[in-house]
Amino acid sequence: MAEPTEGRVAVYIDFDNIVISRFDQIYGRGHFLKEHIRSITADSVRDDRDLASRLDRATVDIGAVLDYASSFGSIVISRAYADWSIEVNSSYRGQLMERAVDLVQLFPAVRSMKNGADIRLAVDVVEDLFRLPDLTHVVIVAGDSDYIPLAQRAARLGRYVVGIGVAGSTSKFLAAACDEFADYDGLPGIAEDAPSVEVEQVPETGENAAGGTTDGGDSAAETGKKGSHRASRKSAEPADARAAAPSKRAMQAAQQAASALLVRALRLGHAKNDAEWLGSSGVKNQMLRMDPSFQESALGYKNFTDFVKSRGNIVELNEDGLSRRLRLRENGEK
Repeated sequence: MAEPTEGRVAVYIDFDNIVISRFDQIYGRGHFLKEHIRSITADSVRDDRDLASRLDRATVDIGAVLDYASSFGSIVISRAYADWSIEVNSSYRGQLMERAVDLVQLFPAVRSMKNGADIRLAVDVVEDLFRLPDLTHVVIVAGDSDYIPLAQRAARLGRYVVGIGVAGSTSKFLAAACDEFADYDGLPGIAEDAPSVEVEQVPETGENAAGGTTDGGDSAAETGKKGSHRASRKSAEPADARAAAPSKRAMQAAQQAASALLVRALRLGHAKNDAEWLGSSGVKNQMLRMDPSFQESALGYKNFTDFVKSRGNIVELNEDGLSRRLRLRENGEK
């Protein structure tokens, strides 16, 4: 079936499958079980630096998975299935909750630790497809061949089926059953560091990002005089009031986070559309799908174009009349 241009996406993550597959991909098949990773505790990770380092190296970037899923449209359902009582899974809870992923608890019912995620996930998918006829895409994050019938059924029900799995632990038959299948290592953002970003200063005239006002026409003497008055007022202000004002460090962190979001959106667009230039509105929509809290006005810019222009060392802007197109600069440099 043809892929719709605007989609409503449902994402289902067999979390045990993806975490185990990633660990075994890095350290060798079967090492997750051999090293008893499922049995580790928070104390053992804290006391064993080597173990902590090994787990960190095998960490799954859930953000990259969800960013890729959002490139198909708005994510309206996102669920992760696992036993969240064990340390190797619970360490991801904050990351998942930040992206509004529902955590479905599955306690292992047998000694083999098989938790039945595939059955519960499949039942939920079929129920959602009948309950929500407006769903256009089903994204299955797993590589297990048990999901082949699910992919086939979702396709027969008219949905565009996307699979995401870890190389070496993915059934080729599952990949064939999907309309599109992505290797985790090939997702935009995996093993890629965002280039350093030089942000142009926001003009300090009118209202600034912190909500205050400045006057660019003061003389040096007046500026110094006003500065001393401000300092005296600041010292007289309650400590709580001073703490409430956004700090320079916080604003810098917000600017860097926005730059990284822009880079991820551009990488996704370039990879998915195989296009050199991307429409400005499409890039912004993708950024909002990945982070609905993004607002260029909160960073001190009048509009999205001004925000992009301030990132000239990582983004090229082509303006032709009312048309604005963007592309990521090579190596993030001018």
